Amino acid sequence: MPAELPVNEVARLAALNRYGVLDTPAEQAFDDIPTVAAALCSVPIAVITLVDEHRQWFKAAVGLDGVTETPRSVAFCAHAILEPDQILEVPDALDDPRFARNPLVLGEPNIRFYAGAPLVSPDGQALGTLCVIDRVPRHLSPRERNALASLARQVVAQLELRHLVADLSLRSTTDVLTRAWNRRAFGQRVRAGKGFAERVER
Repeated sequence: MPAELPVNEVARLAALNRYGVLDTPAEQAFDDIPTVAAALCSVPIAVITLVDEHRQWFKAAVGLDGVTETPRSVAFCAHAILEPDQILEVPDALDDPRFARNPLVLGEPNIRFYAGAPLVSPDGQALGTLCVIDRVPRHLSPRERNALASLARQVVAQLELRHLVADLSLRSTTDVLTRAWNRRAFGQRVRAGKGFAERVER
């Protein structure tokens, strides 16, 4: 059963797109977090998901080799972002009418247990989740829930840091008003072009 759209969906998508992180290459700072989440919660699968307009995209994952996204219509995380202030826990997907016929439950990766901690931006938008998944029914312990929530906050901190670094880089190489290259950026590109030309001549 597909999730309803959040009431603030337009603002939520705008907040997600401001981070400029969708479809970017792997980054160690993000890759480490699902690894830690899977170990702390003793599960085979953990994922940082970002819920886009029609898909959920995986910024980092452990236990899902080669899978980088799924349709939003089958995403557990699309349900989790509806309640940004709490972890969505599904002890047994086959007993939950929202997920019992979900292809991710009936086929690979054979989800039976899911817990997703929303990734909430500083302005209150749920961008996606840090989720943990098992192929057998179970519950999170209070310690595991606290750890998952803490790690989700670290994902958001990394997103904020990544955005800040990109913004500072842009400001250092462009004119604030026109967005045209400034003298520093122009000089860098001239030097890079000169170096390339010298290598070609050799």
